[in-house]
Amino acid sequence: MNDQLQPLKKSPRIAGKAGRSGTQDDIVYAHIFEAILEQRLAPGTKLSEEALGEIFGVSRTIIRRALSRLAHEGVVLLRPNRGAVVASPSVDEARQVFFARRMVERAITELAVQHATVEQLAELRQMVHDERDSFSRGDRGAGIRLSGEFHLKLAEAAGNAPLISFQRSLVSQTSLIIAQYESGNRSHCSYDEHTQLIDAIEAQDAVLAVNLMMHHMDHIDSKLNLDEESASDDLHAVFSHLLMGKKAVKG
Repeated sequence: MNDQLQPLKKSPRIAGKAGRSGTQDDIVYAHIFEAILEQRLAPGTKLSEEALGEIFGVSRTIIRRALSRLAHEGVVLLRPNRGAVVASPSVDEARQVFFARRMVERAITELAVQHATVEQLAELRQMVHDERDSFSRGDRGAGIRLSGEFHLKLAEAAGNAPLISFQRSLVSQTSLIIAQYESGNRSHCSYDEHTQLIDAIEAQDAVLAVNLMMHHMDHIDSKLNLDEESASDDLHAVFSHLLMGKKAVKG
């Protein structure tokens, strides 16, 4: 696990795909958010204000504002006197996020069936096309990001502002959870499921659309190892059986 941000070369494309407009802290926020969606920032990574300030060519005040926004969304942890780190959700927190995500996705899907426009459906199809292309050329990070952005675009099609805000937080937290707990093969077929979902929404079949979304969430959930007895970085916990054996011998 990384313990600090890897140094990057300063780039004139500070407002690239992550954000082409807005204030400086909007742009910094967008780039960090994108890096989390693409799973380029591992859970637990230290987010040095000094390093980020050098990377983006901005003051630490601007970095702090961006990190504060990300902390509000639950993907960055601000630690007093120790700086910020990318959040590392616990097993219980991961389960809570996925429960909330299911509830929100159900509501968004139902609303999208009612409110999605022809233009929005076309944008969603283009995103699926781009997602498929990214995975095909081996750009897994971009594919994962586009998969997450698909769900954000779907929330926009639902036309409910609070749900859009909540979904943004849940999608980014989900990306961290997948990075931390994904097990087995790392293949992705989300673009096929996304296409089926768009077809059901376009046909205004709410029951089918919701069922497809829940199946999609099941598929994501099935790739995670949220067993309470999974690996640990606590040496005392890992070797607790040996410690107990020593105590028994002494007794």
